[in-house]
Amino acid sequence: MELKTIQEKFKSLYGTEGVVYTSPGRINLIGEHTDYNGGFVLPGAIDKAMYCEIKPNGTDKVRAFALDLEESSEFGLGENDLPAKQWAKYIYGVCREIIKKGKSVQGFDCVFAGDVPLGAGMSSSAALESCFGFAINDTYALGLDRFELALIGQATEHNYVGVKCGIMDQFASCFGKEGSLIRLDCRSLEYQYVPFNPAGYSLVLVNTCVSHNLAEGAYNKRRHSCENVAVAIKKRHPEVELLRDANLDMLKEVANEVSAEDYIRAEFVIEEIQRLLDACAALEIGDYETVGKKMYETHIGLSRKYEVSCEELDFLNDIARECGVSGSRVMGGGFGGCTINLVKNELYDGFIKRATESYEQKFKIKPKVYDVIIKDGARKL
Repeated sequence: MELKTIQEKFKSLYGTEGVVYTSPGRINLIGEHTDYNGGFVLPGAIDKAMYCEIKPNGTDKVRAFALDLEESSEFGLGENDLPAKQWAKYIYGVCREIIKKGKSVQGFDCVFAGDVPLGAGMSSSAALESCFGFAINDTYALGLDRFELALIGQATEHNYVGVKCGIMDQFASCFGKEGSLIRLDCRSLEYQYVPFNPAGYSLVLVNTCVSHNLAEGAYNKRRHSCENVAVAIKKRHPEVELLRDANLDMLKEVANEVSAEDYIRAEFVIEEIQRLLDACAALEIGDYETVGKKMYETHIGLSRKYEVSCEELDFLNDIARECGVSGSRVMGGGFGGCTINLVKNELYDGFIKRATESYEQKFKIKPKVYDVIIKDGARKL
C-alpha cells in the first residue's frame, strides 16, 4: 500500500499533515463455526491492511475521504447524524460507540485506503473499524485498551451496519502479533499466542470468486441445529450450556432424540474444537505437517457433515491434495469465498499454476490468489 498516496491526498484536501495509523485484515487457520458454540478460533493478523491519516480539525464535524472509491463524506457526531454512504457508517459508528463510553470525540479530517481484498473473507470491515478505533483513541488520548477497541468494532457492525458478527475479526485486527496466531476462547474471550513461523512453507488463499447466496438462511439453520443438540444433552448433563461443553460420548447418548441432520452438524463442531486444540499442540512443536492434516480434516467435515462447502471449493481442495499441498480447507462461513492453503515452497509454483488453470478451464472464472504473512495488529506508523 502506497502511504505516500494517502499523505498526498490528505495534504491536497486539508492543506496540512496528520498522523497515519494502520490495522490489518485476518485469516483463521482452523476452527470454523465454533465461535457461536462457545469454542475456540485460531486467527492471525495479516500483511493486508487498512490505513488512515487523521488530524483534529477544531470543529464538530468529521470530513472523511475514501481514497479507493474517490468519495467524500461529511457528518456530525450526534446520534441523528448517521451518514448516507455505507463506508462512512463504519467511521461514524466507531465514533458513536466511543462517545457512548463517556469519551469525548471532536471533529477530525481523515483519508483512508486499504489493500485488504473485499469479499475474500479477510475481514476488511473489521480492519477499518480497528484502524479508526485505534487512531481516535490515540489522537484524543482516551485510554481505551485493545480489548475495548475490539468490542467497539463489533458494536459498530451490530448497531450501524446491521451485521450480527462475532468478535474474532476485530480481536485479530487489534491483538495480532507477527509470528503468532491467537487462540481465542469465544466464550471467556481469554486468549493466548501460539507460534506460527512456517519456515519452508507459504500460506496462500485461493479465491473461488463465487458466492452462493443461500448463506444467511443456511447459517441460521446450522446454528439452530447446534442449539437443539446442546439443549438435548443438557437434560442429561446440566453443566452443558453450549456444544463446547459436550463430547462425542454425550452426543451419542442423545442420538435418538435429535434429528440425523442436527446430530451430524453437532458432531462436526465437537470434532472441530478438538482439531483446533490438536493443531495448537502441533504448532507449539513446529509440526506443520500435522497442522496441514487437521486442515484437510476440517474441510472434509465442512463439506460432508456441516455441508457449507460448494463444488468450486471442493474442486480447489482436491487439487491441493493432488499437488501434495500440506493443508487446505475452505476458510470462513462457506458457500464460496477462499480456500486457505499451507504449501511447501518447492510445490508452490506448480500448485498455483495447476489450481488457476484447471479452475478457470472448469468454471470459466479466473480465481484470485493472495499470499499472506502473519503480521502485527493495529498500530501507529
